[in-house]
Amino acid sequence: MALSIGIVGLPNVGKSTLFNALTKKSVLVANYPFATIDPSVGVVSVPDERVDRLALFSESKKKVPAAVEFVDIAGLVKGASEGEGLGNQFLTNIREVDAIAHVVRAFDNANIGHVEGGVDPVRDIEVINMELALADLESVNRRLNSLEKDVKRGDKEAALEAEAVEKVSLALEQGHMASSVPLTVEEKAALKGMHLLTLKPMLYVLNREADGHNLDEISDGRYERLMQFMEKTGAQWVAVDAHIESELRELHQDDKQSFRQEYGVFDDGINGLIKAGYKLLGLMSFYTTGEDETRAWTIAVGSTAPEAGAAIHSDFKDKFIRAEVINCDQLVEAGSRAAAREKGLIRTEGKEYIVKDGDVMEFLHS
Repeated sequence: MALSIGIVGLPNVGKSTLFNALTKKSVLVANYPFATIDPSVGVVSVPDERVDRLALFSESKKKVPAAVEFVDIAGLVKGASEGEGLGNQFLTNIREVDAIAHVVRAFDNANIGHVEGGVDPVRDIEVINMELALADLESVNRRLNSLEKDVKRGDKEAALEAEAVEKVSLALEQGHMASSVPLTVEEKAALKGMHLLTLKPMLYVLNREADGHNLDEISDGRYERLMQFMEKTGAQWVAVDAHIESELRELHQDDKQSFRQEYGVFDDGINGLIKAGYKLLGLMSFYTTGEDETRAWTIAVGSTAPEAGAAIHSDFKDKFIRAEVINCDQLVEAGSRAAAREKGLIRTEGKEYIVKDGDVMEFLHS
């Protein structure tokens, strides 16, 4: 499943530095707005110890982890929805991704300028979210106008879509995100083709700085207001030191731990970000394993066994008969597939089976 996460935020909050940390692909990083105009794309492996354990268990010659795509999008500024700072181009880039990683600067540093004159995470979040909402408001109003004739002549599908669009329009006018609007499954489906920016899943990435003036350590109210915002809106967030993680990507594995100790950055924020992004997209992994290869296959949460089979080959869905399934931890603990079978741990599942994260599967098809 080729799904992508767009990295957005104000200029100079660390987006491109974060992208460099996420990938080994070099992008332009500069201490001024609009350093990155065309989006850069990087495919990133999803950290997963289960792949390593299964590869060791099967003595696999090759292991293939799941992957997720990150897109580095240039900084938005106030007025982007009206074309300020090449905003229309950047908003189009955001419209093309499936989810948003919203980078928020959470440290003071006099040597790194801020487009708003100073760091205030809640204000910065509201600036970006407002631009996304204004862009969406323009889109929904255009759509309402185009639906008007079909609604008047009694088109039921147009009426359903118009009702959903009106709900979203009202929320956007009040400065709320479309994602805050309670929508039925049918209404969500009706809105899908609009690719609304504020309907996309969003993950806030709080960018800290080692040896810097991090807001959670200053305690001047800014970080407290940020946490209140996260709690009030039910937002998902992770913390990362983009600069340190970018530096670490160039080091040998043996040197990374001592480097972390030197700067007091012990958590691998990048791994946490990738995992959170994978989850944000509504994705999970199942596995196939053998002597030749151990591979993590990406599917949507809630997929059936035939749908999971289609991740390997389309024939596995259309010609599905059954699947043999076992949890990866149970398989490794059993010591061998034969031992797992003797213990009754390997189950036979049919077309209605809903695949669970961590399942190891073998498919039988006609």
